[in-house]
Amino acid sequence: MSSYIQLHSKHFNFKKFIESCLQEDVGDGDHTSLSTIPSLHKGKMQLLVKEDGILAGVEAAIQIFKIIDKGIKIKLILKDGTRVKKGDVAFYAEGKTQSLLTAERLVLNVMQRMSGIATKTDYLQSLCKGTKAKVIDTRKTTPGFRFFEKWAVVIGGGANHRYGLFDMILIKDNHVDFAGGITQAIDAANAYLKAKRKKLKIEVETRTIEDVKKVLKHGGVQRIMLDNYSPAQTKKAVRLINGKVEVESSGGITEKNIARYAQSGVDFISIGALTHHIKSLDLSLKALK
Repeated sequence: MSSYIQLHSKHFNFKKFIESCLQEDVGDGDHTSLSTIPSLHKGKMQLLVKEDGILAGVEAAIQIFKIIDKGIKIKLILKDGTRVKKGDVAFYAEGKTQSLLTAERLVLNVMQRMSGIATKTDYLQSLCKGTKAKVIDTRKTTPGFRFFEKWAVVIGGGANHRYGLFDMILIKDNHVDFAGGITQAIDAANAYLKAKRKKLKIEVETRTIEDVKKVLKHGGVQRIMLDNYSPAQTKKAVRLINGKVEVESSGGITEKNIARYAQSGVDFISIGALTHHIKSLDLSLKALK
């Protein structure tokens, strides 16, 4: 089983999720396959790449096949993270034909979306070449599908920000406003962690250079987010922070300007569009006679 699945097993039940997807899709039976294909019929299919990109979701697909039918055999040709081109074959799946056909759409839905995200991540990370900036995702994910989308970002060469609300404290503008100010919010977060005996990183969102100065003077955080700063403002803030804490750029960053943000010296660049505004990669599972 993939190390990524194991890493997140405490808050994501892979098997349960796949079973719920099958319940949604199969219901009381795949009646087309059940009616047209004999129950003992054996078949073979290939995962065909129909578009250039970064392959992702292979390990997920293998687990999906196993959950549907442990008798399905996979011959792996290409691994997750492989740079693929149109016409490549990622793997062969062989077993009961009814099982292969039941798995087909779920496997493709997962792999196409994951490959699209991995491809986009790889492209954006390539635009940061020559800098230390790491492209990271956000919580702007498809409800229920976050695990796969964040996994795809990692496969594409990016990194995960926090997985959810539970594994990092990120003090955003609304928290600051409701708490009565940026230093008040930082103090409250640190007091909470101490009282709960939790060890979580604290990141705070800043909206101005003055906010950055306040945070640096006050302390109590491990990362500063520069939200909706221009590249010039970002460069100024990075010089001011001078390596005291990690620095993350966020907001309004696209493929047209990401290089300028990366060159400013930030450690991380978070981009919500990695998971909420992507094009799936064209893949298909084809029967082999």
